Parts: sequence; C-alpha cells; structure tokens
Amino acid sequence: MAQQLDLVIITGMSGAGKTVAMQSFEDLDYFVMDNMPPKLLPKFWELVRQSGKVNKVALVVDLRSREFFDDLQEMLAISASTGSVRTSVLFLDASDGELVARYKETRRAHPLAMEGRVLDGIRQERALLSELKERADLVINTDALTPRQLREEIFSQYADEQGPANEFHIEILSFGYKYGLPIDADIVMDVRFLPNPYYVAALKPLTGLDQPVYDYVMAQPATTPFYQQWLSLLQLVMPDYQREGKTSLTIAIGCTGGQHRSVAIAARLGKDLAADHRVHVSHRDINKRKETVNRS
Repeated sequence: MAQQLDLVIITGMSGAGKTVAMQSFEDLDYFVMDNMPPKLLPKFWELVRQSGKVNKVALVVDLRSREFFDDLQEMLAISASTGSVRTSVLFLDASDGELVARYKETRRAHPLAMEGRVLDGIRQERALLSELKERADLVINTDALTPRQLREEIFSQYADEQGPANEFHIEILSFGYKYGLPIDADIVMDVRFLPNPYYVAALKPLTGLDQPVYDYVMAQPATTPFYQQWLSLLQLVMPDYQREGKTSLTIAIGCTGGQHRSVAIAARLGKDLAADHRVHVSHRDINKRKETVNRS
C-alpha cells in the first residue's frame, strides 16, 4: 500500500501571516517548502514518495509566482487523483484596513503595487485570490490575532494525536564553566556551590553518570533542599513557557569541569521532568579533562 502523504498548501493575502504559519508547521514536524513553483510539485512528490521518510509537507505559495493560479489548480487536481496524497488548503486572510496598517508598519511595498498605492495592490490580490479562497478547507482571519494566537490556532487545527507531546520539548545540558557557557541556553543553573567530587581520589576519574559520584552529589546536605525548590520553580514556569509559544526549552546546568556535579543533577532532572514532558539529556563536556586548570 502506498504511503499516505499529507500536503497542506499555505496561501492567502500578502501580509496576513504566512511566515508565522510556515514556522508553525515546521514545529509540527512538517517538511516546509516556501514558494516552490507549482509546476515542480509532481516531481517533488515523486521524490518524497521514493524517500519514504517524509509524510507531512506544507507548501507556502504566493504571488511571487505569477503562474500561481492555473498551476495550483492543476496541481490540486493531480494530487486528488493519486489517492495517496491528502491535500488541505489553508487560506490566511485579513481586512484591507489591517493589511494597509501592516504594510505601513513594515514600510514594504505590495507585490502587485510596487510603485502605486498599497490599497490598490491589496484589492487586486483579493480579486485574484477569490476563487482559491472559496476552495480553501480552512480560512483564518488574522485581524485580531497575535502571532502567538495564530500559531495556537494552527496547532489546534493541524496537530495530530501526538501534537501536544511533539509541540514542546526540553533539552537538558550539563557543561563545564571553564569551557564556556552554552550560547543556546534559556535557563542556566550553577551548581558549583556543591562539594566537588573531583577532590575525592576514588571519584575523580568517574563522572556523574557513575553511581558512586551520583550518590556523593545527592548525599550532600545542600543538594536536596536546593533541588526540590529548583524543580518546583521549573514546574511552575514550564506551562507559561508553553503558553507563550515556545516549542523547546534548553536548561543548562554547569559545574567547573562538566563531569561530576552538573552531570548528576542533569541526569536527575531529566528523569523527573520526563514524567510530564518530552526530554533529552546531553553532557557537553563529560569527556573533557584539563588537569592543569585550577578547579574552584
């Protein structure tokens, strides 16, 4: 049986939010193509089917392709006839007044009125798109929507059964301060206030993934009260990060060398947060050693 492919065509008025829509579909694990000429779609679908690795595609098509309309109508007919491609058209709309305001704010020219009035270009585009809008499976008016609200609407319409789990995930990263801060961290916690297992001869060659080091770190008097309060704080703010539209959160935990304390705390945090979230734990500096560097 041929693989079922989902194709979402994102189109609509220029300035109505196609960029936000494109980013939203990327976060829904769609393979997103921006402004591919519709005539290339049959070949593109053939390559997708041969790969067997892509089953969700979102295609952004707009007036930058002057052959947009006839080619798109033909492509939709071809897709429907194959039976293996499930096609949906998302049309993003906004009122003339709102679109004019957005163009004035960005100081961009409308693609159909490069040297004329923005409103003239909007009205011409609306007339050209009227037939496609009637064929759309979903029309979203973005007049009163913020980018975050538009994103939420797209997620509610297109996320599959596993959408909520796939939408938000947590990256937990241990690191050593002497090798530099991770530049992609959203939250950084310094655990150098805990006693350093490096100075225990039997623990020095091990890492926080080894049980003796893990037990040593967790047995320190300061560890339990610190960890419980920090975990509670993370659990408190996590839903707000999601409500603000973040799809991932990187939590970095640092100690001096990135081999003992930070690794143990990261491992424990990963297990605890995995009960409610999709979590990935990595240890950036676990295999690095600089014996000549003074550890504090």
